[in-house]
Amino acid sequence: MLLNCFQQEFLEAGCDEAGRGCLAGPVYAAAVILPLDFVAGELNDSKKLTHKQRVALRAIIEKEAIAWAVGFVDNHEIDEINILNASFLAMHRAIEKLTVQPGFLSIDGNRFKIYPGIAHSCVIKGDGKYLNIAAASILAKTHRDEYMDNLADEYPVYQWKNNKGYPTKVHRSAALVHGLTPYHRKTFAISDPERILVVDNAG
Repeated sequence: MLLNCFQQEFLEAGCDEAGRGCLAGPVYAAAVILPLDFVAGELNDSKKLTHKQRVALRAIIEKEAIAWAVGFVDNHEIDEINILNASFLAMHRAIEKLTVQPGFLSIDGNRFKIYPGIAHSCVIKGDGKYLNIAAASILAKTHRDEYMDNLADEYPVYQWKNNKGYPTKVHRSAALVHGLTPYHRKTFAISDPERILVVDNAG
């Protein structure tokens, strides 16, 4: 069973990102402050849930959270500052959009760039340990998926509705045959199998 948050001394926002390993599209991040009595039985790491479960949970989270926000960094910025820094920046953008300022941040992962004026703790696999991080993973994932579904109508050959920009065999093959779109991350070497992992399920 997931705990509500990392600590209870300060109002806490959970933060997570989605799209870090993609060949195309932005990296998204979300920050979520949940009430201490928040209950959602299925809430867990977004990767362990179905699309239908994620969509249903998104509606609950956005309705019942004390505050939530989503930020993103597009592929051009990713190419300029690298994906790790882009992930941190997306989280910062989500945090700064919160309508209620938290006193503490719980971050999924093992690294984070300090957000001015707010203490934080990094939690490895935090989206499977704390509800607020899991909620952030749901929002980051669903908002990014929605964005990629819209792009897919413009560039159907890459099948982004299915792979969301992740490096599936279909996506990589299409990129090699048809070239890159304005939404591809040019610093991700699509033709180099040593650098880009092929995944069969984009979740």
